[in-house]
Amino acid sequence: MFGCLHVRRSSENPALMATSAEEGRAVLVERLRAVAAGDRGALQAVYDLTSAKLFGICLRILGDREEAEDVLQDVYLIIWRKAESFDAGRASPITWLATIARNRSIDRLRQVGPRRADKPVDAALDLADGTPDAFELLHRAQEGQQLAACLDTLEERARSAITAAFFGGATYETLAGHAEVPLGTMKSLIRRGLQKLKGCLSQ
Repeated sequence: MFGCLHVRRSSENPALMATSAEEGRAVLVERLRAVAAGDRGALQAVYDLTSAKLFGICLRILGDREEAEDVLQDVYLIIWRKAESFDAGRASPITWLATIARNRSIDRLRQVGPRRADKPVDAALDLADGTPDAFELLHRAQEGQQLAACLDTLEERARSAITAAFFGGATYETLAGHAEVPLGTMKSLIRRGLQKLKGCLSQ
């Protein structure tokens, strides 16, 4: 069954973009409930809607494409087994799914160790202050218009880099190469942008 799940890399998911945030949430909630009831077709639908985003999370944490692809398959196996534990009243579907991807990736990272010295972009989200974790804030903000509004407050370079990293799974090295800037410059640009974005999302 799960052998049919192939990673389809994309920074934009047409299925989700075609609906409003509320409609997208409702669709995922419905599909996850169907998965909990044993509907394999619903699992494929969840995969089609979310695989690009979850792959990006796995890739940023692991820093290795093959490892990320393997972990992504594990993530959907976990979703298949634990879908009945999803509670739409406690968390949004994308937050629940992203948490599974994040935790499974961290587990794999502990097993195999980091494949590159560069810290994943996700690490920059754990800024030490008293506000809620930026990773969760980003996912919660996707349910409405707050994320788009906050992204618009960033300078163009920072906005483009963060969008490519968070939604497309791009690494620091890839972004620095495309922008033709030193790696350290790209890291600083993203970190400053994330700090500003986190402050906006915390309001």
